[in-house]
Amino acid sequence: QVQLEESGGGLVQAGGSLRLSCAASGRTFSSYAMGWFHQAPGKERKFVAAISCSGGDTLYEDSVKGRFTISSYNAKSMVYLQMNNLKPDDAADYYCAADSHRFGSKDGDYDYWGLGTQVTVSS
Repeated sequence: QVQLEESGGGLVQAGGSLRLSCAASGRTFSSYAMGWFHQAPGKERKFVAAISCSGGDTLYEDSVKGRFTISSYNAKSMVYLQMNNLKPDDAADYYCAADSHRFGSKDGDYDYWGLGTQVTVSS
C-alpha cells in the first residue's frame, strides 16, 4: 500500500506559478513511477506529467511542455510539479498517482491515488 497526499494548490493569476507537492508513505517509494493528472469540473481526468521510478525519464502532455516540470526526491518520498505560466485552462483538481508496473500516461495503469489539490487560475 502507498498513501499519497498532495499540497500546494491555490489561486493564482494567469501567467503565475505554483509548485505542487506529493508526499508518499508506505512501501518503497523508489519502486514506483509517479504521475500527475488533473480533472476540471464536468470533464474527464487527464494526464499531465509522469516520472520514472529512477527519476531519469519524464513524460509530459503536449499542452504543458515547456511550462511544467515534474521532479522527484526519492530520499524524502516526494514528487513535485512546478507549474509556470499558468493558463485558465490549467485550472482543475490535480492528483498525484503511483504506478508499480510501468511508466506512462494512462490513468488506468496507476495503482494508488491521492485526494487531490485544487488549482484555480484567474484571467
